[in-house]
Amino acid sequence: MDPADGPRPALRVLVCTIVHNPHDTRILHRQIRSMLDAGYAVTYAAPFSACGATPWPELTAVDLPRAVGRNRLGALRAARGVLRRYGRDADVVILHDPELLLALPGLSLPGAVVWDVHEDTGAALVAKPWLPSVLRPIAGAGVRAAERLAERSLRLMLADAGYRERFGQAHPVVPNTTFVPEAVVPSGDSRVVYIGHLAKARGVATIVETARKLAGSGISVDVVGAGDGFARDALSAAAAEGVLNWHGFVPFDQAMRLLDGSLAGLALLRDMPNFRPSTPTKVIEYMAHGVPVISTPLPLAKALVEQHGCGILAPFDDPVATADAILRLRDHAEERAEMGRRGHEAARELYHWPNAARAFLDTLEGWAAEAAAQRR
Repeated sequence: MDPADGPRPALRVLVCTIVHNPHDTRILHRQIRSMLDAGYAVTYAAPFSACGATPWPELTAVDLPRAVGRNRLGALRAARGVLRRYGRDADVVILHDPELLLALPGLSLPGAVVWDVHEDTGAALVAKPWLPSVLRPIAGAGVRAAERLAERSLRLMLADAGYRERFGQAHPVVPNTTFVPEAVVPSGDSRVVYIGHLAKARGVATIVETARKLAGSGISVDVVGAGDGFARDALSAAAAEGVLNWHGFVPFDQAMRLLDGSLAGLALLRDMPNFRPSTPTKVIEYMAHGVPVISTPLPLAKALVEQHGCGILAPFDDPVATADAILRLRDHAEERAEMGRRGHEAARELYHWPNAARAFLDTLEGWAAEAAAQRR
């Protein structure tokens, strides 16, 4: 945080997830980083061992099992024990998974309990391969009911303004913006990059087939991120064929260095209900690093690309059109440079995380003060 912001109260915060990688960008590199910089004492309960993640030394780290597929009960029990033990001393408890709502009944947590709503969970269930299709409508209805109940007893913050219509009350939005460097490495002509979670719904099949279309062009495809079973199988096979480079999960700072100087960043989400109302974070991250974007035309991604002139839209599930867009950028260096410049300028002005971080911290401190007043 900017020292000009002045001193802030030294809040004690418990952050908990059993689903996300402990190095999740929103949780660790944005929110926790800002809390630490503001002088908060942060306890972070997350699946460090399960993800092979090393905690930051300035945190109090608590290792939890990871909730994967249908194996969630053990992680929930462990999380409930952590909430009971560490939550009693916290001014604020931040939950990052809807599953953790099930761990709260019967607990007495004196601080402000916050659910950070990352996505439209009900809509996202249609893309979960571990959930039988016959159960998805039932599970979706259950999520909606849990959301309505959560509003009555918890504080909610939303990752996207598009989530507001799901709730009956007004809740603050903490957007998934990013750190935007003042200067960037100019876009090159030999590498395209995808950074993010990997799944069929996120366009893995299109990435693989696009890489095959580019074989012999002199353009390499770097894929960065952890994946589900479908993604792991598809990417492992493609990497073995030599058509792309799959780096697996890479910490945020290292991933951004891989992005620097690339020809384009890929954002090939499929047309799924949970993606339509969401601001595409990876598009903003590519813009932030001066890299032209090649994106499918989901509403908010389309709006970003068209408004800022920072990339090319490719049809859903169309590796031929995606490869053609990449080759167009390779062959038109001036157009590529202008797209990168415009994207970086827009990101610096509109999507620089420190601007959102101030409001995030103000919100936590207000909620902590309200909870303290209610205890008196």
